[in-house]
Amino acid sequence: MTSGGEGGDSRRARGLRVAGTRRGSPPSLLLMLFGDYWLESPGGFPSAALVSLLGDFGVNDAAARAALSRMVKRGLLKSSKAGRTTSYRTSRRTQQILTDASRRIIDFGGPTDDWAGVWSVVAFSIPENSRSLRVAARNRLGWLGFAPLYDEVWICPHDRHEDAVRELVALGVEATALQATVADSASPTRLPQNAWNLEQLAQAYHDVIEQTTLARELLTHADASPVSALVQRTRLLEAWLDLASGDPNLPAALLPPDWPRERARDLFLETHDALGDLATAHVRSVVARSDPALAASVERRAVSDWTRLVA
Repeated sequence: MTSGGEGGDSRRARGLRVAGTRRGSPPSLLLMLFGDYWLESPGGFPSAALVSLLGDFGVNDAAARAALSRMVKRGLLKSSKAGRTTSYRTSRRTQQILTDASRRIIDFGGPTDDWAGVWSVVAFSIPENSRSLRVAARNRLGWLGFAPLYDEVWICPHDRHEDAVRELVALGVEATALQATVADSASPTRLPQNAWNLEQLAQAYHDVIEQTTLARELLTHADASPVSALVQRTRLLEAWLDLASGDPNLPAALLPPDWPRERARDLFLETHDALGDLATAHVRSVVARSDPALAASVERRAVSDWTRLVA
């Protein structure tokens, strides 16, 4: 992932984390649906349509309506009512969350061959009994692409030391930031890249490749289900965003041969786009049951289209 400039990644860390959604949960699915199909639509997304679409993922009506209510209370959605019809639209806060997620996905997995070998290092100390503070610090640093080389010495292969200090200071934690290279004359017993579990990361990529392969098989059937296309496309988007959140886009020089990230990224981009027509047709048909005129507002968005949103 490329650096976002002064304070850019720090703002993104706060933006995406504030959603507080767990992968596969109704709020997460709702964010994916708004981001993929309704981000720039001028009107509200009919409540009945959202509840019906969540039903395609196995979410019952009561849980769907409860999730919508919670997201309104948390300022993630805004609700409006016309007669007996309730509709929802994204708040400005959620629009920023979704735009930042789009930027993360666009940037993630690109070429990293020009790495100069410079590490961002941040050192800090948090008392053992301040568990919630420790968790918050780990989450913020993790999103920025840092990992613990040692207990409270965290590293990142990108220029994000200022962002890391800014996040820790916002939590009330004193920190020292450095930029460093590994000494040529030294023979470290723990290489910096070992701060990440590369085997676990590789397996996560292989899981996405398998998930993508299964999703692509759907397109080989003449009677492919639009519902299945929507579910597969959304699940795949969630899985890729999870990877983009957990992998700091380690430079190629630090990775084993045949690292699967590039292959997984290409498959994700191709498959997300290929499933778009079927999935969008289903969303439009569901919206049309609530308001036929609104069906045309459903967007058919590929990852390549997101570049315009984050420019």
